[in-house]
Amino acid sequence: MYLKSLEIFGFKSFAKKSELLFTSPITAIVGPNGSGKSNVAEAFRFVLGEQSIKSLRGKKGEDLIFNGSAKVGKLNRAGVKVVFDNSRRSMPIDFDEVTIERVVHRDGVNEYFINGTQVRLRDIAELLVSAHIGASGHHIISQGEADRILSANPKERREMVEDALGLKIYQYKRVESEKKLEKTRENIEKVASMRRELAPHLKFLRKQVEKFEKAQALKEELRTLYKEYLKREDLYLKHQKQFIELEKKAPLEELAILDAELVAARAAVTKAHEGTGRSHELLALEAKIKIEREKKDALYRDMGRIEGELNGLQRSLRRYEEMLKAEDTKMIPLKEVQTIQQEIDVVLSESVATSDPTRLKELLRSIKDKVSAFISRHRTQTDTRERDNYLAEIEKLTGERSALQSLLDSHSSAQVELAQNYEELKRSIEKEKEGGLEAEKSILKIMARQSEVNGRLSSLRAFEEKLTLEKSDFDRELQEAGVMLGREVIHFEQYELPTGPITLEPERAPQLDRRRTIEKMKIRLEEAGLGSGEDVLKEFRESEERDTFLAREVEDLEKSAASLEQLIAELKTKLDVEFEQGIIKINLQFNAFFQVMFGGGTATLQLVKE
Repeated sequence: MYLKSLEIFGFKSFAKKSELLFTSPITAIVGPNGSGKSNVAEAFRFVLGEQSIKSLRGKKGEDLIFNGSAKVGKLNRAGVKVVFDNSRRSMPIDFDEVTIERVVHRDGVNEYFINGTQVRLRDIAELLVSAHIGASGHHIISQGEADRILSANPKERREMVEDALGLKIYQYKRVESEKKLEKTRENIEKVASMRRELAPHLKFLRKQVEKFEKAQALKEELRTLYKEYLKREDLYLKHQKQFIELEKKAPLEELAILDAELVAARAAVTKAHEGTGRSHELLALEAKIKIEREKKDALYRDMGRIEGELNGLQRSLRRYEEMLKAEDTKMIPLKEVQTIQQEIDVVLSESVATSDPTRLKELLRSIKDKVSAFISRHRTQTDTRERDNYLAEIEKLTGERSALQSLLDSHSSAQVELAQNYEELKRSIEKEKEGGLEAEKSILKIMARQSEVNGRLSSLRAFEEKLTLEKSDFDRELQEAGVMLGREVIHFEQYELPTGPITLEPERAPQLDRRRTIEKMKIRLEEAGLGSGEDVLKEFRESEERDTFLAREVEDLEKSAASLEQLIAELKTKLDVEFEQGIIKINLQFNAFFQVMFGGGTATLQLVKE
């Protein structure tokens, strides 16, 4: 591996982009004092991750950016890019050429890139350490640092040797593992404390649950039917969600590409039309078109919400009408029952007073006729006020939907008009400056495609809003089932359908039939009055699951702590072994160089035990 080039832009005295190519074994940079020679060496340290601004002869990040001159204005950012030849894979990255770039802005924010991809400072440090390179150490000797290296104390020399041997990465891993171990031990104590607090309450709940176990037999039939219903409903909702996600994937990816292309096209237009003074009009129209598109998207979402509410009201209306048709759920006003009772009491009083058998038979027949007429009248009579309320709400939402459709049409027309105005303005600007023609055509084409893609996404979002409402109904139903039947129903995923493999029913009618059957069974269960123990049972199971979860957490954390302790010990051993072996190799070269430089003698590095 060797250094190929260094590119500097906006860093200290480099106002313009400057590129240094290192095509020979030795490269020298000469110039008078103040010409910026030291800035080149500092650019190397900067791009390799140096964090001490003071060592770069500055007080803050802004001091590293070109601050302007009489002819050139100050810049807003500074960047340095260095290119290495990695054909021998000295760095653990599968590229023949590795480019490392660092950019600093005037607000102090730093950005780091490896081959054009933004990364963390830590990623760059680990990459460089693996190749025995760093922002400071033995390989970059700035002005005045030769004496510091010669006069370094044993600890500093050890750090230089570790850096040269490539052992820094093990130091990083060891420190990181020790921090993780400390955090893991804290978490073990917290989880254990939570288990101790939970134990008395769990013991109390376990005794309470024993009192309600016999009541579960009545619920078993409903529980089985509920799990089948919930599983099929969940399968339907997941299938629809996957369908939406799959349909949205391609438009979103295309929209991201279009946004990037639009940014590039706008930059080209701005550059080509610089000085015309009319580019801001195009941008203003683009902003208006974007606002219109956002308004349409919001209206589409509102339309989806209303559609979902309409579907929910229609389902409730159907359930209510089913309930009205069932004779065993008829409601009769108390006043009417009292009236028929009074009429029967009058006839009975007369029958007690008479001694004529014929008259007595007539009176009894009269009682029978009155009861039959009362039952017949109320068999066909229904209270439709609640149904009228449903219908009124449906009519209201239908009106809102029509109003939203009108607004959608209005915004669509406005968007079309803005697009036409944009086209006219674009043609006018084309006459003034032909150089931006292709870029402007590209912008219009991209915006048109964006409009199409956004239209498709808006439709999918409206469908998604509707599905969200159905999911809310499902979650609410799931919660009700959990309260009534316990947590077993909530875990309906494990239930095996009686019809064999899970398949989507082509029609929703069978599922609606199951729903009606469930409602009737719930009424029967509530009349039985066996739901008083479900809250305790639910709380017990939640507490027991939480205790089990905490126990697993403690076990996992203890395993993790043991693994970290083993890793730290292995890293320490590896550091000691490789450092001692490295000292042996260094001494061979150190002694040879010493004899060459001083014409004889010996020189060695020795380990000092603290």
